[in-house]
Amino acid sequence: MPRNVTDFQFDAAMARQLGMGWYLDWHIDATPVITDGLEFAQLYAMRRSNLPLRRELIAEALAANPGALWLAGNEPDVIWQDNQTPEQYAQLYHQLYTFVKTLDPSAQVAIAGVTQVTPLRLQYLEEVLAAYQRLYGQEMPVDVWNIHAFILREERDSWGVSIPPGIDVDQGMLWEIEDHDNLDLFRQQIVDFRRWMVKQGQRDKPLIVSEYGILMPSEYGFPPERVAAFMTETFDFLLNAADPDIGYPADGNRLVQRLTWYSLSDTVYPTSNLVDPKTGELTLLGQTFANYAASLAEGQ
Repeated sequence: MPRNVTDFQFDAAMARQLGMGWYLDWHIDATPVITDGLEFAQLYAMRRSNLPLRRELIAEALAANPGALWLAGNEPDVIWQDNQTPEQYAQLYHQLYTFVKTLDPSAQVAIAGVTQVTPLRLQYLEEVLAAYQRLYGQEMPVDVWNIHAFILREERDSWGVSIPPGIDVDQGMLWEIEDHDNLDLFRQQIVDFRRWMVKQGQRDKPLIVSEYGILMPSEYGFPPERVAAFMTETFDFLLNAADPDIGYPADGNRLVQRLTWYSLSDTVYPTSNLVDPKTGELTLLGQTFANYAASLAEGQ
């Protein structure tokens, strides 16, 4: 999702108020807000405006932030986002991964997050891996696996996330609007992706969920109280779910190692905002988030 203009400045005080541990803003930044253990994930979007790679800017961010996590793109499977075919994305990933690792071997590179975990999106990723193997004669190197976990319709010329570029079908999961916060569907995505990682021989890698939340407006049936309930239920699951057969062994077989709620403050999709874009004050969801983070800190 794109970054949007707000009337307030995100700063260390806001991060502390919310109890944030890490964040991203869909850009790279040589001087992000980093305080009290707060981490920033660099994200290099593979959009036309960023191509060919802006190597000077990347090098500047790398030099100022050694050992950072780099996300190689944003939703390449979505025609309104990075919009890359599997082969195109494999090439762009190779370029960024190689450049980042050459300048900072300690950096961790994550694959771009597909919007959701469905058979169509897994097919897209499998075609990315196959293209990389074909083009470069080796397995695609991924330090960190990364997904988004929305619940949106997959149908050409409809609402939702349409069909991934390069996939020649007209429909996939025909989820309805009322499915958008279905907890069973949400949990199943995480389990399905970890199972897929095992199948790909990637179980010994961390998995992050770098974007998810509620995009539908309240008039579609998603008032703040319902969204808050979804938020806390998904936090409970993502922070605690483990499986001895598919989880990450280095982390007690937990399924997910990091998560990011969407969004701090979005003027296009404001339903899940933690902060009011005009006033900079915490919303009901922001207060729920802060309370949850505080309870975690107290329990440590």
